[in-house]
Amino acid sequence: MKKKTSALLAVCLLTISMILGACSNEDSSSGDGTKEITVWAMGEEGKKLSELSKQFEEDNPDIKVKVQAIPWENAHDKLLTAVASQKGPDVVQLGTTWVPEFADAGALLDLSSYLEEYPEFKPENYFAGAADSMTFNDQVVGVPWYVETRVLYYRTDLLKEAGYEEPPATWDELKDAATTLSERGDDYYGLDIDMNDQITPFIFAWQNGYEMDVENKELNFDSPEFREALKYYSSYFDEGLSQTTAGVDIVQAFKDGKKPMFFSGPWMINILKDQAPDLEGKWDVAVMPEKESNTSSIGGSNFSIFHNSENVDEALKYLSYMNEVDTQLEWLEISNTLPSRVKAWEDPALSDDEMLATLGEQLENTKGAPQMKEFEAMAQELLSSIERINVGDADLDKELDQFSKKANEMLED
Repeated sequence: MKKKTSALLAVCLLTISMILGACSNEDSSSGDGTKEITVWAMGEEGKKLSELSKQFEEDNPDIKVKVQAIPWENAHDKLLTAVASQKGPDVVQLGTTWVPEFADAGALLDLSSYLEEYPEFKPENYFAGAADSMTFNDQVVGVPWYVETRVLYYRTDLLKEAGYEEPPATWDELKDAATTLSERGDDYYGLDIDMNDQITPFIFAWQNGYEMDVENKELNFDSPEFREALKYYSSYFDEGLSQTTAGVDIVQAFKDGKKPMFFSGPWMINILKDQAPDLEGKWDVAVMPEKESNTSSIGGSNFSIFHNSENVDEALKYLSYMNEVDTQLEWLEISNTLPSRVKAWEDPALSDDEMLATLGEQLENTKGAPQMKEFEAMAQELLSSIERINVGDADLDKELDQFSKKANEMLED
C-alpha cells in the first residue's frame, strides 16, 4: 500500500470516528431473536465457505451466517471502503500481508481479552510463523485460518540422471544440481525462480541468517547476511541457471524437463497431478535447501473481527468454531487448503500423505512477512531493483544501496 493511501485511510477513520452518530453495522437481530453475522471471504474460499458454515448454524440455531464471496482483485478496495464508511462485515478474511495495514488503521478488533474464554485463539496452537501474523502493536488482531509455505518441487528422474539420488539439501548442492541440469542444452534451465515473487528474496535472506528488527525499526538491508543472500539469488540469473523472462507456463516447462526444479506452495501439488498425470512417480517435493537454516515463508489467511461489529459475541463463536481441529480438517477436504492448527497435522489425512507431510515439516521452520504496513511497498521496490540487476545488468551493490536508502525513507515517513 502506498504511503499516501495509508495516510488517507487513517484520516478517513479519524474523521468518521469523530462524527456523532457515525454509521455502524445495521441491526442484525430478527424478530425471533436470531442474530445474523456477515462474513467476507476471498476468492475460491469465499465460494465454498457457506458449506462449512452450515454445521455451525446447526450447532448455534440462534445465529445465521451470511457469507459474501469477494474476488481477490476487488477485495482490497472493498475493505478500504468498509473501513472508511464504518459499514464493514462482522468477520473478515485477510491475507496475512494485509494484516498490518488494516490493524494500523484501527479496523480490527483486539482479541487479547478473549484468549482465555476461547482457547482456540491462543498463539501456541499455531505454527510460529503463523502466530506472528496474529499480533500488531501488542494487540491480537486475528486468528490464523489456513496456511501455506514454499517448498522445492523437483523431477526425481532428471535429478537422478544428474547424479542426485536425493533432492538438494544445501545451497551448494542446489547450485551444483542446477548447473548440471542447465548444461543439457539450449533453453534448458536448472531452477526456475519467479522474479515477480516478492517473498523469494527474503526466503534466501532468512536462510542466510538475515533478521529484521521491526520493533526498533532496524531493517538491516545493508547487513552482510542480506547482501550475500541477494548475490546468491542473482547468481542463478547471471549464470543462466534461471530464466530472466517468464517463458512458457511452469507446468509445461516442468513436464518438458526444461525447468526441472522450482519453488512453490501446496496448491501446485494438485495442479501437477491434474495437468501432468504422465509425470506420476517422476516428481516430488522437498523442504528448502539450507544455508544457515532452511527457513521458508509462511502465508495464508487470518480471520479478524471488524472493530465496529455489533455482533462480537456471535463472531467470536464463529471464529472459535472455524479454528477447531475437526473443522479445519473438514475445510481441508472441501478446499485443499492446509490447517493452521499444529494438532491437525497429526491426522492421517496429512501425516500419511508423504507430500503433505513434507509441507508440514517445512511449516515447522518458517517466517511470515514482517508485520509492518510498509512492507508491501518495500518488497515491490526490491523487485524493481532485482529486475534492474538481473535484466538490466545494473551493479548489485549500488542497487542494494539505493534500495536500503529508499526502504528506510519509507519507514521514516
